[in-house]
Amino acid sequence: MMNDQIKITGIKAFGYHGVFDHEARDGQDFFVDVNLFLDLSKAAQSDALDDTVNYGSITDLVVEDIQGARVELIEKLAHRIATNVLASDSRILKTIITVHKPHAPVNFPVSDISVSIELIR
Repeated sequence: MMNDQIKITGIKAFGYHGVFDHEARDGQDFFVDVNLFLDLSKAAQSDALDDTVNYGSITDLVVEDIQGARVELIEKLAHRIATNVLASDSRILKTIITVHKPHAPVNFPVSDISVSIELIR
């Protein structure tokens, strides 16, 4: 059912994304939340890992993207992650990826800045 979800919250990795030179030079922590929409009924019956999406593999994929090639905008990073997550397993019908950049260089204190991208197969 499309209402079934796997959620992974707060995947943390260090990356060098941002518009400013100091972001490319110094880097910072990024946090990513992943929502996967898929039918989990087979896994619920079988209790077998092969019948679901391995969230460990998804976490690895997200960290690779955060640590990977630099982008200026977290919008681009979120889209890249969403594209790779959707491509990783045909059982994923939809994904919502949220990239958090809590140390974004803005003029006033913020607790977080984030971008969410939704892709549907």
